[in-house]
Amino acid sequence: MVGGGWIIGASNMPGAWYGSLNKPPFNPPNWLFPIAWTVLYILVAIAGWRTYERVGSGAVMQVWWGHLVLNFAWSPVFFTAHLMWVAFAIIVSMFVLIVTFIVMQWRDDRIAALLFVPYACWVAFASALNFSVNVLN
Repeated sequence: MVGGGWIIGASNMPGAWYGSLNKPPFNPPNWLFPIAWTVLYILVAIAGWRTYERVGSGAVMQVWWGHLVLNFAWSPVFFTAHLMWVAFAIIVSMFVLIVTFIVMQWRDDRIAALLFVPYACWVAFASALNFSVNVLN
């Protein structure tokens, strides 16, 4: 999980293109992103492991895999293809799946659900950032 995130991140760096874009005042410094994503990927991996151990490949695991596919798709679409509105649609869809995972897990595995809460908060913030960058450019 963390390794996959690092590979996606390293092969789809923000670069000069992103540096040239207008950003909102709440844009965090670039050094924060790899730290935040590393911590979040660890939490997501633990939640996925707990879920898989309990249900195997049930519906909640399909939601977990779905969010991961969208997560790994976002960087290439935004940073490499420069399709900022498509990336926004991806991140909003990812947020929906994250919230769906939390709701589905809430009764059966509260810990897995709670592990996704910081992730939901970060992705909500990243969605607002993605939208703001789109509008400003």
